[in-house]
Amino acid sequence: MELSTILRPECTTCATPGSKKKVLELISDLAAVQYPTLSSQEIFESLLAREKMGSTGIGNGIAIPHGRLSNIDQPVAVLVKCAEPIAFDAIDNQPVDILFALLVPADQCEQHLSTLAAMAEKLNDKAIVKQLRKTQDESELYQVITQ
Repeated sequence: MELSTILRPECTTCATPGSKKKVLELISDLAAVQYPTLSSQEIFESLLAREKMGSTGIGNGIAIPHGRLSNIDQPVAVLVKCAEPIAFDAIDNQPVDILFALLVPADQCEQHLSTLAAMAEKLNDKAIVKQLRKTQDESELYQVITQ
């Protein structure tokens, strides 16, 4: 799957959220603005419910928050690069500065898992992560992740 099919440039941002809760709220707000069928609160609750099962911080400063929503028919992605790393309860106990959030239709579990696996693989590439961290703005961030 091409990332550009699920990640819009408008859902790619550089920010200073300050906390795990605030970055999940930012992700929810970005997705809700771009996809009018989604409510920010519903997205936030979906992401929060998944985090309560265990942190989606996969280590090396990266997190892949995700959730399922019943009122979408295509996956929706949001990419956030934090100016300052935030505590995220990651598996390596390191703060997180790159978050790739994925919202998927509740009835598409298989696609959800394969998309998450593909994203995790991409973010496991040290060269890509290094490029993401060097980006100066949203446009550059989007280009690096979708190339």
